[in-house]
Amino acid sequence: MFETVRKVLAEQLEVDPGLITPETDIIDDLGADSLDLVELVMSLEEHYDIVLTDDKTANVRTVGQVVDMLDGIVK
Repeated sequence: MFETVRKVLAEQLEVDPGLITPETDIIDDLGADSLDLVELVMSLEEHYDIVLTDDKTANVRTVGQVVDMLDGIVK
């Protein structure tokens, strides 16, 4: 799951996937803005065929937190 999140982030934000680790802060380290975050959520929803609500994504900042959130939803 980490590899999928890393690939999506690298493509959307045009960054080297090698720079993305579980500890990477999506906003501070990768420079994502609110539109980038919306696009990330939409891409992950489409890829995993799920719905991510605001309450699930509100406090997610790092790549590892995204993976943990998805692990709790995708079985």
